Amino acid sequence: MSSSGGLALHTKMLIGFVVGVAAGLLVNAFAADAGWVDVVTTYITDPIGQIFLRLLFMLVIPLVFTALVLGVVEIGEPHSLGRIGFKTLLWIVAVTAVAVTLGLVLVNLLQPGAGLDEAARAALMAQAGERGGEIAAQREGVSGIQVLLNLVPRNPVAAAASGDLIAVMVFALFVGIAATVVRTDGTRTFVGACQGMYDICLALIGWVIRLAPYAVAALLFTVTARLGVDVLLQLARFVGTVLLALGIHFFVVFPLLLWVFGRMSPLAFFRGAQPAILTSFSTSSSSATLPTTLKVSEEALGVPRSVARFVCTLGATANMNGTALFEGITVLFLAQFYGVDLTIAQQVMILALCIFGSVGAAGVPGGSLPVIAMILAMFGIPPEGIGLILGVDRLLDMCRTTVNVTGDMAGAVVIGRSEIAGGHAEAPPATPDRV
Repeated sequence: MSSSGGLALHTKMLIGFVVGVAAGLLVNAFAADAGWVDVVTTYITDPIGQIFLRLLFMLVIPLVFTALVLGVVEIGEPHSLGRIGFKTLLWIVAVTAVAVTLGLVLVNLLQPGAGLDEAARAALMAQAGERGGEIAAQREGVSGIQVLLNLVPRNPVAAAASGDLIAVMVFALFVGIAATVVRTDGTRTFVGACQGMYDICLALIGWVIRLAPYAVAALLFTVTARLGVDVLLQLARFVGTVLLALGIHFFVVFPLLLWVFGRMSPLAFFRGAQPAILTSFSTSSSSATLPTTLKVSEEALGVPRSVARFVCTLGATANMNGTALFEGITVLFLAQFYGVDLTIAQQVMILALCIFGSVGAAGVPGGSLPVIAMILAMFGIPPEGIGLILGVDRLLDMCRTTVNVTGDMAGAVVIGRSEIAGGHAEAPPATPDRV
């Protein structure tokens, strides 16, 4: 993605990262106790960051609701594809759950966000304001039965207004199922309106992300002016954890699934899928890679055309293994970074939110940011921590998009193979190496 100013957006974000970190380190080294630093952070850098975060919060509810409704409708719309739709849904949920669980385990083992000085952490929490503490207090002492009951909102509008994301997701799933069953002109109009709202959200996210370089500089200046070089060490550990988790999912989980369920040699798969893998890495967009994904799946991987078109098209917006993994690690890392203790039950809830939230993450660069911001707020973790992540997000976005697209192709292979084995589709004349 490039901007009208000539520089690519990710280049501007990198510049914002460098400017914010460099200025913050200089202030931390030479003027940490100066009165003007508080003035700058209180009246300039913090408001800039807060406006950016509020814009993200503004988009998350309509984005997630419309994306989930459209995803359910698209899965179950044509009766002839009902069987493939069920298999696709099963693949998305199962493989995404594996990805998020992998991230959860690694974060708890490696503790990338732990080790920050307690005084510095207390200062960060104080600076983040009282909102996070209020939200956290509201969630203390909630029993498992209450969590289960809260999945179904009494009032979906109130749930949306209070930021209860998982209740909104459950309501969206019900609406999507009903819209699939009730085939009337009115429901078709409603689905069309959802599509229009989803397209509007994508456009707005694109505009908001253009402000990210300035938000990155402002948020990182605020943090590094107080923490100094410590924050960079924590950030490096975060990047390492994300890349390790993505690498395990890409080089271990996918090959095992292809070998066991797809009956295909992983080497043959990666050799055939190479054009789409490279395209996804360079564009950071599942949607932009879709034409290449379809071509590769049909011609190089031997997936029946009907299966490839359905699975890959739906996967470009709904099958986000890498995004879900990244969201889970980011939330847990920032919880460790800010010293917010999360119980196992809360971590499992985050896992579920990331599974469904990844469906609502737009298949464009930065599309997962609104979902991450909302999950952070739900668990009393200061959303300002997104500023840390944005500075290094370009590389991570490229890597997780590669995992997303590879997951689409692997799913197409597995589902296509099951259709051929069941006699519902014909094998292509020339198939790649299979075992």
